[in-house]
Amino acid sequence: MDKTENIVGFVSPSHYVPQMLAIIRGIKNTGRSPVFVYNTNGYDKVETLKMLEGIIDVYLPDFKYMDAALAKSYSKAKDYPEVASTALKEMYRQKGSTLLLSDRGIAESGIIVRHLVLPGAVENSKAVLKYIAEEISGRLHISLMSQYYPTELVAHHKTIFRTLHKEEYDEVVNVFNELGFHRGWLQELVSNISYRPDFSNEQPFGE
Repeated sequence: MDKTENIVGFVSPSHYVPQMLAIIRGIKNTGRSPVFVYNTNGYDKVETLKMLEGIIDVYLPDFKYMDAALAKSYSKAKDYPEVASTALKEMYRQKGSTLLLSDRGIAESGIIVRHLVLPGAVENSKAVLKYIAEEISGRLHISLMSQYYPTELVAHHKTIFRTLHKEEYDEVVNVFNELGFHRGWLQELVSNISYRPDFSNEQPFGE
């Protein structure tokens, strides 16, 4: 049986890592060996990540900001750039840049770094990509995302009230290519339409 037919993913799990480890031990005690995925916003302590070495198969971190002011404004975490960059270095130490895939193209081991390009924040995105390329590895798999969509809560915000402009995304994609990234995925600009849950529906994420 393909191992990736069984995947156990933990989303934003930093605050319940002890419980997560207990769950993983329980699953392994049954004789099962699924792919364990750590899906995180990137705001993780190195000490926590070291507890996961040899246990987590796939790290799926966001790398949101290299701009501390932006991190403070949007996520109330001025230290996000420092924390996330250190966390990513630790994930890289554990996994390297190799992404192992199953016969069906599903990740079995490695790291996929996600970055969402935000309206009016092109320089932040360029700084994120530059940091990864120069301080970690240009061989990492990057998922560059354009799916940002403003909700009613930010309708009057001076910057993020709108979707991403084509010129903004093109500029970031150009830097992605100039830095030599060649592993990963680039979303189409219209992804904000197809990757948006409909919370007015009983099944907002589809059936």
